[in-house]
Amino acid sequence: MNIGDKAPEILGTDENGKTIRLSDYKGQKIALYFYPKDNTPGCTSEACSLRDGYHDLKEAGYAVIGASVDSEASHRKFIEKHQLPFPLIADTAHELAEAFGVWGEKSMCGRKYMGVFRTTFLINEEGVVEKIFTPKDIKVKEHARQILTAK
Repeated sequence: MNIGDKAPEILGTDENGKTIRLSDYKGQKIALYFYPKDNTPGCTSEACSLRDGYHDLKEAGYAVIGASVDSEASHRKFIEKHQLPFPLIADTAHELAEAFGVWGEKSMCGRKYMGVFRTTFLINEEGVVEKIFTPKDIKVKEHARQILTAK
């Protein structure tokens, strides 16, 4: 997925099994953020930044949607534990991550594995990608502010 591309209509299912569609957010901008794993330090910091900035993001016209390859049950626990006010897509088959180009080979401590690259897509009211925050761009503790000040 690149700047100028149209996001897919069906984004996936949330923590409650509800299908999330692009058309559900007609007339709103979307901050669609992909993160590696529920309840890990960086992912928790990012989610809490978005939670704490949620009111300002909504005021700026953004709906926030998170996505990782964790299960619906894992997402429900993550949302409850951190009181997240936005849905999390359970992309267990990593179809959405692949469609957005954020699924690939990673390495940690010399071990190679497949996973999600922390990436945020800002999607305009027409469903078109306007900005992409790559893993190198994202500051997890300040991510809400980064979105709010994006050009």
